[in-house]
Amino acid sequence: MTFCLGINTNDGLVAIADTRVLAGNECLVARKVAAYKGPGFSFFVMTSGLRSLRDKVLLHFDEAFARDSTVRDRLYKTVKLYANQVRRAAEEDRAALQNSNLNFNIQTLIGGQMSSDSCHRLFLVYPEGNWVDVGADTPYQIIGASGYGKPILGRSLTAADSILYAFKVGILAFDATRLCAADVDFPIDVVLYKKNSFELIEHRFHEQDLHDISDWWQERMRASVRDLPSEWIERAFSKLTSEVAEPVS
Repeated sequence: MTFCLGINTNDGLVAIADTRVLAGNECLVARKVAAYKGPGFSFFVMTSGLRSLRDKVLLHFDEAFARDSTVRDRLYKTVKLYANQVRRAAEEDRAALQNSNLNFNIQTLIGGQMSSDSCHRLFLVYPEGNWVDVGADTPYQIIGASGYGKPILGRSLTAADSILYAFKVGILAFDATRLCAADVDFPIDVVLYKKNSFELIEHRFHEQDLHDISDWWQERMRASVRDLPSEWIERAFSKLTSEVAEPVS
């Protein structure tokens, strides 16, 4: 499994990807986010699914992007070019994968800004090659292990939040996923993009880097449960305990 999170705020983009890869009985560390930077453009590509599909699609995309300079003015054109490589890989490999009881399951998040884009964008590309724009209404998308971090993001994140705030919430979403999904873990790769900067900031964090944050969050959650308004709970609980305590005639 994989945890890749993309967040699109008014100020910029946050990308967080774990690095755990399972290959048979082996557990490996491998990068799941690729950064592309050049004159007038910066974007990242994050993938979930079979590692072999990621490697093949990215290789095809690298070659196509190097040849076709006409897609470098708008990010959606780059996304279309990438989607074509997904469909190409599907034509080549889908049948063979199905014969081995494997799914063509690559999903991709692409975020960044090109020279003619008025602002940064974030796109989700499905295994079929179609794609959606991740915008202000739901300013985040998770691919891979998507369920565990959504409650934190859905309750606390808006498009108006700062990149720093989005990064903090993203770290908590990853921490929740790491605790629940055995195949998601440190280290994590983080990419930050500030609007109109055309610069990607990349960093890798290890477990010891964020250990204090995880412990602080766990204790704060326990304290919040203790402080939860509970008059109605106490009434229901006292009724339950009194019924249990009644002697059997």
